[in-house]
Amino acid sequence: MKSVTLTAAIFAAIFATPLAADGLSIPPIKNAEVAKECSACHMLYPAGLLPARSWDLIMGDLKNHFGDNAELDPALAQRMAVYLKDNAADTGGRGGKLLRDLSPSQTPKRITDLPWFKRKHEKKDRISPATLKRKGAKFPGDCKACHTAAEKGTFDDD
Repeated sequence: MKSVTLTAAIFAAIFATPLAADGLSIPPIKNAEVAKECSACHMLYPAGLLPARSWDLIMGDLKNHFGDNAELDPALAQRMAVYLKDNAADTGGRGGKLLRDLSPSQTPKRITDLPWFKRKHEKKDRISPATLKRKGAKFPGDCKACHTAAEKGTFDDD
């Protein structure tokens, strides 16, 4: 009887846990201001995809945000920066997998600059121009073209 109960508990735990083929599930953005402002122009990237120092860099230069001026009211930008840093890959014991080969002296501005991203995507031509075109991705960091639940923090092989 104990083995049946244990087996049932194991199955319940497995199916209650979000699974991703590549093992990456990150909490999505739950802050309304961050969600509204960031998703107005691009995919709503989960804060846990980058370390806090990267969010400092990105939020500290919104005038030059990847070729666009994304300046915000300073108080709003500050609140957003705090939220992004508090939920970054290197806070709260998160990010071991994502930041494993990232030197503490490196501050990636793009998710595509992470060693983890390169390991997962450069093999098997996952981000080759032909693959991006076939999937309808505009650029290598257009996650939701291949990962339909990316904005919810699930990056599996859709």
